[in-house]
Amino acid sequence: MGRWSLLDRTAIILAGGPSKRFGREKGLVDLSGRPLVTYVQEAVRSLAEELIVVFSSKNQADCFRRAVDRSARIIIDADVLRCPIVGAVSGLSHATGKYSALLACDMPLISANVVSRLYDMCIHRDATVPRWPNGFIEPLHAVYRTEVALQASRSSLKEGRMDMRSMIERLSDVRYISTLFLQRLDSQLWTFFNINSQEDLRQAEICLRRLNVKGVWSQ
Repeated sequence: MGRWSLLDRTAIILAGGPSKRFGREKGLVDLSGRPLVTYVQEAVRSLAEELIVVFSSKNQADCFRRAVDRSARIIIDADVLRCPIVGAVSGLSHATGKYSALLACDMPLISANVVSRLYDMCIHRDATVPRWPNGFIEPLHAVYRTEVALQASRSSLKEGRMDMRSMIERLSDVRYISTLFLQRLDSQLWTFFNINSQEDLRQAEICLRRLNVKGVWSQ
């Protein structure tokens, strides 16, 4: 499991965002008979000692109760604003691990190998953040040093900045990991595929069937 203890690791899944396109909780959308959030939980369960799932309200958390892993800590946002950085503050403020992965609940094809590598490459850094060749970054598929990321996210909120990039800009030692490098672990980079439409669901179902047939979904 790398060069350091699982006790240093927390995995935080953000499930509190609005799902306007689906008209229902996105994390509970069915993919091949299972809610989306369960795929993310399964991918990171063996990578971290602590699993946190963040919701925007108690009512929302109650809706997810059956889908959330029994070992997970359920955290409710303290702020009524529904945006990723609020969820990040909520999750990071309760995390006990030295390093925390921030993950979205709508990326069911997430690669455990990719997340594990991001954890390993974050040692002695403030963050490891995947970056595409065009400069686009994946802040909700990244690993952060918990303490400094919490301070940075709180500072962003105080200044009225609601984007994750503003939090990352406040970190002094960010290691950007090229998606070209991560293709060695996930050749098609399905790990970054998020579900925003029915068409996305169909594509994810096709991908799952192919991977299961090949017997390679150990990613």
